[in-house]
Amino acid sequence: MNGYLDESNFMMVEEGFTIRDLLENLLMELCQESDQQAFFVADLGDIVKKHLRFLKALPRVKPYFPVKCNGSEGVIRLLAELGAGFACTNKAEIMRVQSIGVPADKIFYSSPCKQVAHIKYAASRGVQLMTFDNEVELNKVARSHPRAREVMLLGIAADSSPSAHPSMTFGTTLKSCRHLLETAKEQAVEVVGISFHLGSHGLEPQTFTQSVAAAQLAFEMGTELGYRMHLLDIGGGFPGTEDTRAQFEEMAAVINSALDLYFPDGCGVEIVARPGRYYVTSAFTFAANVTAMEEVPTEQPGSDGRWGRSLWHCRTLIPCGRSISPLQRPCPEPPSLSTCLRGPPGHPEDLIADGLDLPQLQVGDWLIFEDMGAYTIATSTTPGGSSQPHITYAMSRLAWYETVLREQGEGQGWLLPTEDDQESVCAPLSCGWEMAETLCVPPVFAPTSII
Repeated sequence: MNGYLDESNFMMVEEGFTIRDLLENLLMELCQESDQQAFFVADLGDIVKKHLRFLKALPRVKPYFPVKCNGSEGVIRLLAELGAGFACTNKAEIMRVQSIGVPADKIFYSSPCKQVAHIKYAASRGVQLMTFDNEVELNKVARSHPRAREVMLLGIAADSSPSAHPSMTFGTTLKSCRHLLETAKEQAVEVVGISFHLGSHGLEPQTFTQSVAAAQLAFEMGTELGYRMHLLDIGGGFPGTEDTRAQFEEMAAVINSALDLYFPDGCGVEIVARPGRYYVTSAFTFAANVTAMEEVPTEQPGSDGRWGRSLWHCRTLIPCGRSISPLQRPCPEPPSLSTCLRGPPGHPEDLIADGLDLPQLQVGDWLIFEDMGAYTIATSTTPGGSSQPHITYAMSRLAWYETVLREQGEGQGWLLPTEDDQESVCAPLSCGWEMAETLCVPPVFAPTSII
């Protein structure tokens, strides 16, 4: 083992013990203690399962997890234990990862726009792999981090169509590549590869194939100028929820085909990616308590039934009473009230969602939000200076054995079953395996600001 994660970092659960069971236990304890603090439950076994699926589907691609997606300690420790690298966008994220002992050569300073102070900090901590996509960034790194001159990636925006998603605005065009590569040569900066990031809205087959083709052209430019080009970063954008399993497999097939065509196996190019949502979205469940209620007229001005501005990545909402019994009962009666959800008291402008048809809620009820692992863990204080919601980490014994034995080179006999094998399995192999199939409330959305 690498020593990043041990049994003291999470709750060990036996097979068949689900997130639903864990939530019931935790809520029962909180109700008895009259504690109404919001909290997360994180299924680390789900992340192990995702990691194994990623390695199987994309055998040539090495994952670098973007810390900005979820910087919680349990996630960082587990992924470090599994051998993943980390993509950091600032000094705080580099500190976070290195605080548990991750070496500098496992860190990719991936931000396209870096502060000079943060570049100098990365230099002092031995982090060298960085990106640039314009002369300003190139000059900043050349002046502030001489050692990074040996491991720089040129970021390209392969899709420049008018319909391109805003996340594609970073990166230079192919027309500008040669000029930037020549400028880097003048400053004695060694460019070792190409980076692009299409994001969750851009990983369509044609778009991705075009991006890899553009990267291959940029590789050729770099090679002509004398660079030793050997690293390709294909970014992120992989789906992270259970209802997109087929989409991930289809996406992996497209990626493999494009890589085999433009960067065939044996060509000497290392492939890395930055899967974020993919790893953590479905692993986290969030529970929040109803602390206040107010009845308002149906025709209240300004209530137009549209989603609030603070929307993020929740899939399911379950109202449950303080007695916890609603978690065990069949689907609730048809919704009868149009409900507006807002964030913490004292922040009335923090609209979560409006116009939701929900059963009658009571003060003290708990709202359970699924798929809350991506971009929901705040990196600073919450509104009003309150503490961060507590995270309870859990992992099944089999998932833990898989993590341990993989580090010992003995994990092949302990691989967690894929979805194709599920029908022959009597119990869930991670403590959240059954959640997606047993919930019965229509999908809604929730924000980061509820925490």
